[in-house]
Amino acid sequence: MELIHAWADTIAAHAAELAELECREMGKPVGIGQSFIAGAVAGLKAAADQALTYPFTETVTGTSPDPDAGPGPDAGADADAGTGAAGGRTDIVRHPLGVTAVITPWNFPVVMVLGALGPLLAAGNTVVVKPSERSPVSTVRLFELAATTGLPPGVLNLVLGDARTGAALTEHEDVRLVHFTGSVGAGRAVGTATGRRLSRSVLELGGKDPVVIDAGVDPVATAQAVAFGAFINTGQICTSMERIYVHERIADEFVEALVAAAGTFAVGDGLDPATMLGPLVDERQRDTVRLHVEDAVHKGATVRAGGTVPEGTGYFYPATVLTGVDDTMLVMTEETFGPVAPVTVVPSFEEGLARAAASRYGLAATVYTDDPGHIAAASHLPVGVVWVNQWQGGGPERLYEPARDSGMGATGARAAYDAATRPAAVHIAATAPAAGR
Repeated sequence: MELIHAWADTIAAHAAELAELECREMGKPVGIGQSFIAGAVAGLKAAADQALTYPFTETVTGTSPDPDAGPGPDAGADADAGTGAAGGRTDIVRHPLGVTAVITPWNFPVVMVLGALGPLLAAGNTVVVKPSERSPVSTVRLFELAATTGLPPGVLNLVLGDARTGAALTEHEDVRLVHFTGSVGAGRAVGTATGRRLSRSVLELGGKDPVVIDAGVDPVATAQAVAFGAFINTGQICTSMERIYVHERIADEFVEALVAAAGTFAVGDGLDPATMLGPLVDERQRDTVRLHVEDAVHKGATVRAGGTVPEGTGYFYPATVLTGVDDTMLVMTEETFGPVAPVTVVPSFEEGLARAAASRYGLAATVYTDDPGHIAAASHLPVGVVWVNQWQGGGPERLYEPARDSGMGATGARAAYDAATRPAAVHIAATAPAAGR
């Protein structure tokens, strides 16, 4: 734990440097980058500290074998040998898996690495990290800092490369767990490779996260919160707000306030600490965003803010608000991963929930309501995380598993340690066999 904490403290001391590297390689404004890195440092420490209370060894007092349990791995053994004698006990011992792999996306080069490593290292595994080839530089620096903190050689390893390198990791016989964050298509390939080898994978994939806004909330304050969730990091967050369903009673005020809030997200140089909207990672990503907006407009949507590629250099795209959208449009069905807020007006909160649930994705959702019944109903959305009245809430105790095409494998809190270890049962009889047997 001490070495992990020492590395975390070193990262915190170099947060400004790491944020600048992220800005230069993928466009994240430095002020936003520093904020996220600070949160990731705190999360790394908290995750490592959970090893102090995680039950690596649990004892269960035994009685006699359950006649309905069926045969176990020692079926056929002499029952009188003492393996199930009354008064014995069973110890559940969780062992490290050995070699694990972490494959991270380009949008959060530092944060996603730190988010996965705490439980893997604290549980006793070695880790090989492969960052995205679209933003590897900040991860390289992260590992240089790790080398100064005394982590033993071979415990934390870095490999650079493209999808071919990732495939080599996921197909390697020695890798017993792959923690992957990325696209649905790549995640399916990872799951196929690990499944073929009967090894584990934890997959966090794409999202098309909905927002459902009830009639009783403050439309202006809620619009400001939604603007942040839709536009921050130029919309390049897996849990960015990408589908917005607002109750018709407050829709006009909400849209007006959302358009005004979009105007405060002016594009600019990410190295300026005041900048809120930097460039997209590359031309390919901007082309995807532009295609989604143009497809929506062609099918009848109205651009209320943004919606055009600005002149000049850099892969910028403005904060964009669309109304009049429907489910025939790419912007409502496919992951946009850009600063676009498409708004649908609904006649009731229940209709908003139903529309929110109608997606092949199931990463997260946000609802704004003060109605206890509506909060209870929202808890049944088919997603991994539901935020109520605060986007990105929760702490180290959060545990979730993505639904549908957004991935598989529970993570967070105890689940991260469960995934990083393998349980074995040690059955101990109350007494040793009698002499002469």
